[in-house]
Amino acid sequence: MPDREAARERVLDAAGELFYGRGVQAVGMDAVRDASGVPLKRLYQLFPSKEALVLAFLRQRDGRWQQALAEYVEARPTPEERITAVFDWLHGWFSRPDYRGCAFVNSFGEMGAVSPDVAAQARRHKRAFHEYLARLVTASGRPAALAGQLALLAEGAMTTAAILGTPESARQARDAAFALMRTHPGPALPDRTGTGG
Repeated sequence: MPDREAARERVLDAAGELFYGRGVQAVGMDAVRDASGVPLKRLYQLFPSKEALVLAFLRQRDGRWQQALAEYVEARPTPEERITAVFDWLHGWFSRPDYRGCAFVNSFGEMGAVSPDVAAQARRHKRAFHEYLARLVTASGRPAALAGQLALLAEGAMTTAAILGTPESARQARDAAFALMRTHPGPALPDRTGTGG
């Protein structure tokens, strides 16, 4: 069992890098075999189809992405700072040289029309992110509708950063989020419009 898990992790790590970097359709199972060092027969024992591997990659990425975001955000001391920290975290993600946009949007664009399971996994990821924002908004004492607006800012920033190749959209979205928060003030919100973080 440990050998199986180790092989599975090697395949997922290799597939994740390839799928995210090149796109799902451009990567064949042979490329995953070469990158992971796991023989093709063994690879198909672990993942009976490429779709199964894509779904496993998306589930793994979802867990890691949400955990990294939460760890960063929850370290902030106030509800308001936690909300704006989401956009600071996005800025750090966008600044990475391997940033290629949202893996779930990318996978949905490539496979959503032909794979209901991939489409469903992308929707689950987006719903979980929106629900996380809703919890942050509720904790700040603001109306729930604000969460949807913040989600749209974040989603737009992800796409813009990928296309333009700059993390600046995260800062712009952060400033817009702060302006929205000021229209729905919570218990106390200092004036920090336009500040970086």
